[in-house]
Amino acid sequence: LPLIIHARAADENMARILSEEHAKGAYSCVMHCFSSGAELARAALDLGFYLSMSGISAFPKSQELRDIFASAPVDRILVETDAPYLAPPPYRGKRNEPAYTAHTARVGAEVFDMDYADFAAQTQANFERLFSKTTRWQQAA
Repeated sequence: LPLIIHARAADENMARILSEEHAKGAYSCVMHCFSSGAELARAALDLGFYLSMSGISAFPKSQELRDIFASAPVDRILVETDAPYLAPPPYRGKRNEPAYTAHTARVGAEVFDMDYADFAAQTQANFERLFSKTTRWQQAA
């Protein structure tokens, strides 16, 4: 299974650590609830990692973050809730829940200039590729 990283205000150190550890042996990774800068995004993507969009990307003041996501390949994007925190508008300030992922995905579709259904299918395929062990387990059940 992939490593899940939730990093805040540590971009330079995080990029260095990820690179050092990747040099010891390749591994898969999700930058969970990504809200860092363009340099960490590029470092993570260059290592083959995924960036995950949370409700933060839907906040009105998060245009810079949306621009960072827009510069990433769509086949390395995931969508998440970070429940119970960081609900997207129109639920901001309330308890987040998995159903609100659809709101974040709508923002993602806009960011990538895609139809919502196509973006949802793409991020589902991304998830299944990254978490292939879980999908194989479900198929065996």
